Amino acid sequence: MSPSSVATRARSKERAGDTPEPSRPKTGPALRRRTDGRRWAPLGFLAPFGTLFAVTFVAPICYALYESLYKLHRSGLGLAPPSEVFAGLSNYTDALGDHAFTASIVRVVLIGLVQVPLMLGLALVLALLLDARRTPFKRFFRLSFFLPYAIPGVIGGLMWSFLYQPDVSPVAAALARIGLHVDFTSDGMLPWSVGNMLTWGWTGYNMIVIHSALKAIPGEFTEAAELDGCTGWRLAWHIKIPMVRPALVMTTVFSIIGMAQLYNEPVIMKAVAPNLAGDWTPIMAAQNEVAANNYHAAATRSVILALVIFALSFGFMRFVNKRGGAQ
Repeated sequence: MSPSSVATRARSKERAGDTPEPSRPKTGPALRRRTDGRRWAPLGFLAPFGTLFAVTFVAPICYALYESLYKLHRSGLGLAPPSEVFAGLSNYTDALGDHAFTASIVRVVLIGLVQVPLMLGLALVLALLLDARRTPFKRFFRLSFFLPYAIPGVIGGLMWSFLYQPDVSPVAAALARIGLHVDFTSDGMLPWSVGNMLTWGWTGYNMIVIHSALKAIPGEFTEAAELDGCTGWRLAWHIKIPMVRPALVMTTVFSIIGMAQLYNEPVIMKAVAPNLAGDWTPIMAAQNEVAANNYHAAATRSVILALVIFALSFGFMRFVNKRGGAQ
């Protein structure tokens, strides 16, 4: 075949345009390997989080449950080292039979019933004011409301302890001038004093969360409501508050968990309120058992507290879901 004929055939192929044969889908082992790889890929991304979650959360819970089922047994005159024996649920019956421990749980729950709604209501009002169009000095007020949360809790507790101390309290002195003699460290005032410290420290944080949810509301909803004559507090009540309901639920659950874990504020208050018991909260009661080297009793109290937090949190979530379904 001459070179000219070869070139002519090549040009004819270019004009005709050779179309490649359609590729056939892969089947068999190759397809199974690719499918398995795609199936296990998400687990590879979740593995770091899952490992940390298991090590820092699941493992301590399992260990606390294990420790709560044992107790130390001393034989003879107590000169020999104690040995661990299986105790079953006796640690739980002892803890629930401890009046001081059960009273600490009831005390914290009662404080939360007053403090959590008051704090979140105040945070909601502040968030709505910041979201309003005609509120002046928004940046200044946003920073002012959030500033207490930015202050470390220990520093804030020391500051409030100074304000509560009867001898040097400027608040008590101001109230005394108008005939009101208030002792913020008395037994009857301690729950209110601690609740005030929590409200002061956490209202700004919850306000920022709710305000972020308000900013995420599409402008079309508020504009349509304003065209229909719904403005001011009517707009907030009928449009804004229902649309930030998930944020309100989330902040309530976090507040319930934080209230049940109350520890820093009452411990700091003990410096100015000697009448505050060492087991005033469940966490303080568990800490006392740790200080006494009774780790099994401490683990038992921690498990009971975790069950209380679980019951309160999921009970609230169930209540909210039922209310939402009814509406």
